[in-house]
Amino acid sequence: MNSFALMVLAIIVGSALSLIGGALLFLTKKRRAHAITYALPFGAGALLAAAFFDLLPESFEMGQPRELLVWVLVGFIIFFLLERSSTWFHHHHEHKLGAKNTSQNLLVMTGDLVHNIIDGIAIGAAFVVNPVSGFVTTLAVSAHEIPKELGTFGILLSRGWHDRKVLLANIMTAVGTLLAATTVYLLGTTVKIPEAELLALTSGFFIYVAASDIIPDIHEQPRRVGTLQALVLVMALVMVAAIIKLLGV
Repeated sequence: MNSFALMVLAIIVGSALSLIGGALLFLTKKRRAHAITYALPFGAGALLAAAFFDLLPESFEMGQPRELLVWVLVGFIIFFLLERSSTWFHHHHEHKLGAKNTSQNLLVMTGDLVHNIIDGIAIGAAFVVNPVSGFVTTLAVSAHEIPKELGTFGILLSRGWHDRKVLLANIMTAVGTLLAATTVYLLGTTVKIPEAELLALTSGFFIYVAASDIIPDIHEQPRRVGTLQALVLVMALVMVAAIIKLLGV
């Protein structure tokens, strides 16, 4: 199986797992907030492990670390500006019930689509480098996608959308990941793209999401909950780091 087929398969499996995670809310609506509480730090740990144990070392092998660290910062700032300009872009904090509002629901889905496109760019860039880095990146993205989908499903269900409509809407936005990854991969195999810079940029994205979007929430939790979330984050970081080590990235 070639790298492109592996990439498509990895994205399909990862997206399916994320959607299944979100769809579990259909069965466990009463435990929705509890599930999101501990899924988010797991995703943060996975993103940090992918950035520091895979993407950054890989990029440093292909370029100058001093220059590439600037690209990490650029990725961090780009994500910060995206979030500032679109307050709905990262919406996994929004667990409260809201009024039925079609325009707001469309904004939530648009934000989900943009997020998925960026995920696809990260996955496609990693697969251009090598399948193992692509697999690790897909794993980290999927780990973060599960709590994101829990948040998306929770918001839309609370605003009056029926289960089937929520599921179909999320499947449609998940296609954005595949299309973006395919575009980046095909470009990377036909023209020369700055692979090291793309990996560093992706690392900046991952670090921003974990450090500025999820970890601050842990500090705001009651002591017991925050401690458990911190343990989950560290556990995820160690697990993904161990997988990277076993894969020999």
